[in-house]
Amino acid sequence: MKSIAALQVVVTALPFDGEPSDAELDAIEQEMPLILAEIDLLDVEIWTLDRPATALDERRVRRARHRVLDERRNLTNRATTAGLSDAPMPGTVA
Repeated sequence: MKSIAALQVVVTALPFDGEPSDAELDAIEQEMPLILAEIDLLDVEIWTLDRPATALDERRVRRARHRVLDERRNLTNRATTAGLSDAPMPGTVA
């Protein structure tokens, strides 16, 4: 039987230190408003699980959903703007 221990060194050449890179931390920081909005939405939805929803509860859920949508839009716009600022202007020679 052939041992695969020798191949393992090639597969795991770079050990994982368990810490996120600076780029990953920056991405998390950029997405933090969306993450917090999603947490708030989840809190409101959990709050309404075990009791009948009142008009106020429905309004809370609706506001939380709108906040998530707003944050998703803002994140997408920031990503699009950043992507456009890196691209050369149309009609120019790179």
